[in-house]
Amino acid sequence: MPEAVPPGFESLATSRAYFTQESMLAVETRKRKLFIGLPRETSLQENRICLTPEAVKHLVEAGHEILLESGAGEPSKHSDHDYSEAGATIAYSQKEVFEADIILKVAPPTYDEIEYMRAGQTLISALQFGTLTGEYITALTKKKINAISFELIKDPSGARPVVRAMSEIAGSTVMLIAAEYLARSNEGKGVILGGITGVPPSQVVILGAGTVAEYAARAATGLGAEVKVFDNHLYKLRRLKMNLCTPQLYTSTLDTFALNQQIRRADVVIGALNAEEGRIPFMVSEDVVSQMAPGSVIIDVSIDQGGCFETSEMTSHSKPVFRKYDVIHYCVPNIASRVPRTATNALSNIFTPILQEISQHGGINEVLFTNEHFRSGVYVYKGSLTNASIARKFNMRYKELALMIAVRN
Repeated sequence: MPEAVPPGFESLATSRAYFTQESMLAVETRKRKLFIGLPRETSLQENRICLTPEAVKHLVEAGHEILLESGAGEPSKHSDHDYSEAGATIAYSQKEVFEADIILKVAPPTYDEIEYMRAGQTLISALQFGTLTGEYITALTKKKINAISFELIKDPSGARPVVRAMSEIAGSTVMLIAAEYLARSNEGKGVILGGITGVPPSQVVILGAGTVAEYAARAATGLGAEVKVFDNHLYKLRRLKMNLCTPQLYTSTLDTFALNQQIRRADVVIGALNAEEGRIPFMVSEDVVSQMAPGSVIIDVSIDQGGCFETSEMTSHSKPVFRKYDVIHYCVPNIASRVPRTATNALSNIFTPILQEISQHGGINEVLFTNEHFRSGVYVYKGSLTNASIARKFNMRYKELALMIAVRN
């Protein structure tokens, strides 16, 4: 015999008051207003700036404050008026710009600029490993700031977007430079970069098979030159062959005999090797350079990392070349600054979303905790050196960034 249901139980069982209900949780608003300073560049004839007026307008409309030092955009053909109309505040002293929470610049700050900085600020700039000193790192750590090298910042794919963009520009530009200095008007060999019907093509040798080499080889083969690329990484050489798909391209490992033979007869030699463990893996000797034809051109793109040629000496945009053994040497470290408006647009396209990401996560500390790819660019955090390579180079103590962020509270 079924048990009797207690009075009122049925109504309780069907009542929604006892059903599992969805709970509306409060959504945490972490978005943070950023105060960004754009100083005028003073180092090595640096002509680039990190944000275009269009990018500034976008950031200002999102609620951020931009402080620009007067004249900072002029080398890239952007006036103070352009930035002011975009919503930036124009500062007329360097010290005033360095009051911003985030300092965004291209060249590393000078010692005088470091003096303006205060604890807790964030610096985003290049680091330029070739000219880096232990004293410079010490000056930054004493200020107890967060310093981020944009050369080291990675994207989610593991690539370094700033290095890639500047390398694309440098690779395309070096062939224009080579063509200019090969001409008789610049006391070059008086040959055209490329080739015409019935005349043997000019000879171009490229050391390295990275992004610079890819874009340089593409430009040179497009003009009809015969291009030979040397690198010890076979996968890079294979990728280059697949990307260019041209019969004019010859690739080889860094075989000393074959390479020296090709350099002696080359019209243009481009050094574009990347430093491995702090040094360039191969260097062309002075003896080989001395055997090149008079008026030949050497362009050392790797000069900021020590250079690929024993005869290389750093030059500037105001005096870009020198001659040794009657071979023209072009050793300007920041080739992309030769075309600053294009380079500024490329940098701006990279930094605008990075700044938006910092804002959305609630600040630098939060974005470093959340995003590992952005963390790769940090070399000083809260006054402590966090980059193992720099520490080894200068025999300095460092702390693991991951551990410091884990106990950030």
